[in-house]
Amino acid sequence: MVRLTKIYTRTGDKGRTRLGDMSEVDKTDIRVEAYGTVDEANAVIGLARSALSGTPEDRVLEKVQNELFDLGADLCVPDAGVDPGFEPLRITAKQVEALEGEIDRWNAKLDPLDSFILPAGSDASARLHLARTICRRAERRTVALQQTDKRLNPETVRYLNRLSDLLFVLARIANDEGRADVKWVPGASRD
Repeated sequence: MVRLTKIYTRTGDKGRTRLGDMSEVDKTDIRVEAYGTVDEANAVIGLARSALSGTPEDRVLEKVQNELFDLGADLCVPDAGVDPGFEPLRITAKQVEALEGEIDRWNAKLDPLDSFILPAGSDASARLHLARTICRRAERRTVALQQTDKRLNPETVRYLNRLSDLLFVLARIANDEGRADVKWVPGASRD
């Protein structure tokens, strides 16, 4: 368990930060961008949960938030090919498969799409769509990291890819199981 007794360290005052292996990098490092965007997605999922309090969807997202901390820890500790002196936390294929199970379970309640939908509708749906778009950005940042670090755990990308799909499905669930989805009408405002 992590124990934080002091919140500020002054390490970042010069634009640098420490990774989980205690190596130091710029705060603009692609790795920091990746796990920072995962943190941002996690915060927005917390915002979405506040509109879903006590529901089965809320319980699913609580588990996801915990797993996103695991994913951030995975990204924060580079695989340098040497023993770091501790076992780094890594996202597993089992966690990705569990997300797929959740997607299938919730999607079974929805009618198939016959149009793209707008990121709108209920308050909870709009928050989930926001979380989805930030999750997609976290995925893009992680893919960019993967392009420079071939030892990156590939399950991190797979997890983020599935999570954005789950958030999309849950956004539809929050729109009266898709009945209140706001459909895109191509060219609707053209003359």
